[in-house]
Amino acid sequence: MIRSAPTKGLPVRHLLLAAALFLPAGALAQTAQAPKLPPANPLPYEDPDAAAVLAPINALFVAFEAGDGAAVLRQVYPDGRVTMAEDGKAPRLLNWSQFAGSLKPGDGFKERITGPAIEIDGDIAMVWAPFTVWVGGKLNNCGYDHFDLIRENGTWKVMNLTFSSRTIGCAAQ
Repeated sequence: MIRSAPTKGLPVRHLLLAAALFLPAGALAQTAQAPKLPPANPLPYEDPDAAAVLAPINALFVAFEAGDGAAVLRQVYPDGRVTMAEDGKAPRLLNWSQFAGSLKPGDGFKERITGPAIEIDGDIAMVWAPFTVWVGGKLNNCGYDHFDLIRENGTWKVMNLTFSSRTIGCAAQ
């Protein structure tokens, strides 16, 4: 019979048993997934960095409501896109100029987001938030907005907007 060298304290078989029991738990802890998005935050946002990211988005909403395509274009990168994923329809892609040209003043359009999740890393940011759209004082649709933003020379601008859209299951109904 082969014997292992004596150790101080616990016998080797106890150490091996302890390692066998606790190593799998450590391996599982390392593979656990982090939450997909941070918790939503109420508006107005109190974090100055996050508030700066929301500024061009809020300016877009004002421009949408006014039907002011030129104001929209001041908040975005011209090479960016707007992608609409409406329930049951093929996604529609527009560049910002096309989207801005489709706005109509005076139609009573009003969009609101709630509880945005905001992620910032250096000069890039993303905002994910549920929205509702009202037209002429009536709920028109709802969904989720996803904005990609880039900061250049200290100013945030929207590169892309992707949103879902549906007419049923809206919280305001």
